[in-house]
Amino acid sequence: MKLAGPRAAAYFAKPDPNHSGLLIYGADTMRVALRRQEVVKAIVGDKGEEEMRFTRIAAADLRKEPALVLDGLKSQGFFPGPRAVLVEDAGDGLAPTLETALSEWQMGDAMLIVTAGQLNARSKLRKVFESTQTTVAIGIYNDPPSKEEINATLQKAGLTNIAGEAMTDLQNLGRELDPGDFAQTMEKLSLYKFGDDTPVSSADVETCAPATSDAGIDDAIHIVAEAKSSEVGPILKRLFGQGINPTTLCISATRHFRILHAAASHADGPDVALSRARPPVFGARKDRMVRQARNWGSPKLEKALEVLMETDLSLRSSRPLPDAALVERAFIRLAMMARGRN
Repeated sequence: MKLAGPRAAAYFAKPDPNHSGLLIYGADTMRVALRRQEVVKAIVGDKGEEEMRFTRIAAADLRKEPALVLDGLKSQGFFPGPRAVLVEDAGDGLAPTLETALSEWQMGDAMLIVTAGQLNARSKLRKVFESTQTTVAIGIYNDPPSKEEINATLQKAGLTNIAGEAMTDLQNLGRELDPGDFAQTMEKLSLYKFGDDTPVSSADVETCAPATSDAGIDDAIHIVAEAKSSEVGPILKRLFGQGINPTTLCISATRHFRILHAAASHADGPDVALSRARPPVFGARKDRMVRQARNWGSPKLEKALEVLMETDLSLRSSRPLPDAALVERAFIRLAMMARGRN
């Protein structure tokens, strides 16, 4: 049978012990691997592999020796408990071998778990697992995780005491990051809050979230946006000395000012706009950018974007121009513009 959505998520957490096989397929190998890891743990527990209740078979080995899978399903170890056999990276060529093994499956045998890449609707392998009521096929797609899936990841990491705004930040982050990166970030946050009984705050989320840009570049752009024109020259000199490309700085500044412009123009205000941005902005950085958006205002931010676009065109021209000087001039001009001077 075929499962999707909440039913699929529930199955990964608690597979039916009366089922003989499960196929997990999808183009994103990381997402498939995470679901495979989840369901294997649900069947055999943390010690299944060391207790020899879990057998892993590569597709290449199975093609050479088809009997491996049936032997794995039937074999009994020294330790009691449920068992599982994993066949990784399978394709339609293994459909007959796996179908034969499943046809000989009996209660008490190990459960067969098969992972595969993207499979179309005509796939023979999908047909093997979708055509009976004792086998399951689940496709993994690159859709944003649901609120329930994000909450499940938080609970696994032991994160239950979360402030309201921080929960919004975490949900936005969960939709932005890959599932593996999000799970690792939640583990990092859990360790960060170890022994701390206070609710998880937006500042805690910001501290543990993966950096979205180089810190030095970020600092330079904040200096510009906050009208600190006297600090522009020294920080740019340091960044250029570190090998930062002037074009990279211009692109990063343009991205920042576009976000500010969208925030300043939003009907619900910059605070709401930045919470809904992609990637999401939260914590102290969001508070800082809210102040910047309000101080600049939409009309002045439009002029700032014109300056940056003109600078970008100059940087990309074929004429021999001093790139670093062009960017420094544009940044100083913007910083002075923020104080009401052009």
